[in-house]
Amino acid sequence: MSELVTQLSEPLFNSFQSETFVLLSTVDAETGGPTSSAISWVYALNPSTLRFAVDHRSRLVNNMKVHPRITMTVFGAETIYAINGVAEVAQDPLAGVPFKMCCFDMKIDAVRNALFYGAQLASAPTYSKVYDQRAMEKLDNQVFTAMQKA
Repeated sequence: MSELVTQLSEPLFNSFQSETFVLLSTVDAETGGPTSSAISWVYALNPSTLRFAVDHRSRLVNNMKVHPRITMTVFGAETIYAINGVAEVAQDPLAGVPFKMCCFDMKIDAVRNALFYGAQLASAPTYSKVYDQRAMEKLDNQVFTAMQKA
């Protein structure tokens, strides 16, 4: 049995110092069922804490307030990691952004390789933002700056 890892490795921590998208899995507050959403406003505050922001219009905010145990799935260079932990509100609403957002800190309980045995990712998935480039850069900068100050 492998040893339980309770914080981000240095390469994984470094990957969270710039924009990284993850799948955020929560328990739906209304149905009690699982739900996953892709988010990209996330960074590593330190090796044992991930900070992230979610638009208040999203069901994720209430889900995490009601059921704070969450999983973030991140696609690494060669594998997929499941990062388990507890979400707590860091700032609500997040100051310094043009619309109402909630900033959370995830205290990491476990970091696990979630890729099936014997497999390795040939490449990490990529994405592109399809809205106005200047508006996107401005909003991303506002959100990340506000999260760092929270």
